Formats: sequence, structure tokens, C-alpha cells
Amino acid sequence: MSSLWYALAAAAGNVVGAVAITARPRWAPRTLELLLALSAGFLVAVVLTGLLPEALARGDARSPLLILLGFLLVHLTQHALVRHFHFGEETHAVGREVGDAALVGLLLHTFVDGVAIASAFHVGEALGLLVFGAIVLHKVPEGLAIASLWVASGRTRPAAIGAATALGVATLAGVALTDWLDPLARWGLALSAGVTLYVGASNLIPEFQGKSGWRHNVAFFVGCGIALILHTLIAT
Repeated sequence: MSSLWYALAAAAGNVVGAVAITARPRWAPRTLELLLALSAGFLVAVVLTGLLPEALARGDARSPLLILLGFLLVHLTQHALVRHFHFGEETHAVGREVGDAALVGLLLHTFVDGVAIASAFHVGEALGLLVFGAIVLHKVPEGLAIASLWVASGRTRPAAIGAATALGVATLAGVALTDWLDPLARWGLALSAGVTLYVGASNLIPEFQGKSGWRHNVAFFVGCGIALILHTLIAT
């Protein structure tokens, strides 16, 4: 199956998240936190056992710099330039400029999601499937977050779903351009490793850190375990 089809399935997750948050008044916070914890564990494990080793093995001395660049770009677009953004349901009214800035930041992130899928499948089907799974897991919370933020900033629900759809389109564009542009195909894996590591460690983990009880930690470790088990099964 072409990586573009996998990207299309991943992009659909953005829309599913947006529809879910706009169709019901409120999500149960604990449910969302556990989903984020599971996703964080899966992403971190995939990056550290799959993306990073492959990016370093297939690249050269520039690979670590590109990994760092990907990490810094997400921080710049989602936190330095955007004052209010988190992977979760927005419960406070915010200005329209906040919603716009968050959308711009997430468009870059979701574009790199597509780059990650295409780059991973260039390496092999096993890594491609793992990266696809990692991206799918955070696509629904991503669509939920942007749609919730847009509704909180005074936009209509159709507009919020449209914003999430734009994120899906950016993912497809990332795959298409990676398959077309040789430099992006060559360095996309390293760039994606930095971006994905930031999403898992700096975006998702803080959403459940400090919560009482063991459920969030168990979900996080389960996410890591699932990634490691799948990595072993797919590689054999």
C-alpha cells in the first residue's frame, strides 16, 4: 500500500477528533488524559527505538542538527509564537488570534507528520507501520485540540472542522512532497525524529504529568510496551 494511503488514514484522525469534540458538549477529562498518556508512550518508544537510530544510521554528521532543528521548530511554532496551546479540550474563551496562531503551528507539525510517514516507508515497511501508528494515535487529540480551540475563540463548528481538515491536508502534502523532493526524502527522517520526540515528550507527557493515581503512568508504560512489542513482531 502506498504511503499516501496511510497518510490519508492518519489525516482522517484529525477530522474524527474535530467531529467528536464539536458533536458532544464535553469530553471526560480522564478519558482524554489516558489517551494522551498511551499516545505519549507509543510515540516516545517509536522515536527512541526506530526513528532516531535509523536517522543517525542513514544520515551523516548533519543528522543530529536536523533532529535538533525539528525539535526546535515545534517549540517555536507551538509555544514560543503561540501563547496558549495544549493537546486537550479548551475550556476557556480565547482570542481569535490564538486559534489562528495554533493552526499555523499545527500545519507545520502535521506537514512533518506526512514527511515522517513517507520517510519511514522509504526505509522499510516495518518502520513505516510503526511511525504510521504513532502518528495516528495523536491525530485524534490533535484534531480535538484545534477544533476545541477554534470554537472557544468564537468560530462556528463547521469552521472548526474545516481547521482540522486543513491539518489533514497538510499531512498529505508532506507525503507528496517527500516523494517528489529528494532533499526532503533524504533528510526527512531526521527532521521527523526531532518533531515526533517533541510531540511525545514535551506536548503529550505534560498533559498528564502530576495527575493523581497510577492510571496515567500505567497508560504511558502500556503505550511504550505496545510500541516495543509491535516493533519486534513487525521486524520478524
